[in-house]
Amino acid sequence: MRCPKLKKIRGVIFDYGGTLDTNGRHWAHVLWDGYCFADVSVSEDQFREAYVYGERALGRERIIQPGDNYHTLLLKKVHQEFQFLLKAGFLSFSDTECLKNERMIADFCYAEVQRVLSISRQVLDILYQKFPLVLVSNFYGNMQAVLQDFKLENYFKNIVESAVVGVRKPNPNIFRLGIDALQLPPGEVCVVGDSYEKDILPAMSLGCHTVWFKGEEWKPSEHDDIVADTIITEIVQLPDVFW
Repeated sequence: MRCPKLKKIRGVIFDYGGTLDTNGRHWAHVLWDGYCFADVSVSEDQFREAYVYGERALGRERIIQPGDNYHTLLLKKVHQEFQFLLKAGFLSFSDTECLKNERMIADFCYAEVQRVLSISRQVLDILYQKFPLVLVSNFYGNMQAVLQDFKLENYFKNIVESAVVGVRKPNPNIFRLGIDALQLPPGEVCVVGDSYEKDILPAMSLGCHTVWFKGEEWKPSEHDDIVADTIITEIVQLPDVFW
């Protein structure tokens, strides 16, 4: 697991969603587990349509507010999905049924994030002792509130959030902002992320080293595994790649 190329690393940039909060699983899979738990009678294909609709709505409109914690974010996200499913005729819930099931899904997913972050926090504890850490994330403008909710804010020297800085992955410039925050040359920075296209490729284009957290993606795909300096499949494997 140890990677000789990473022995000279002096700073680490983390992705957030799918990396720290779900142990490498794309968020669509976590939400679908929530739908199954709540026994919402839609197909996975119908859910995926709703997921895409919801993400676009959250990116387009000021639905998420800066002070929203992650549970509130989940409620708003699932509500957008349900609105799509209702309009498409895939669901026929009453308003009361919608509220009940939206909360059930949000509660399920929030508990799952808390479980995973209890493990991720142990990894951050280890890395924080050796490296300055920066967070670079495509997020909705409430990253600070989310980190405070999960007691993660003190680990990161800086937070570069797409909704705040106006640049989204895979644009390499968002990682350039993270590198600038570390005040290190790219060759001494390692980027850790779960998305090959949005994390690994843009980071490498700037000269950063990379750890690809290869988990359960949106859909199966073929990638050149050799491109990343190293690959992990569990967050607990991460400290070993640096020592």
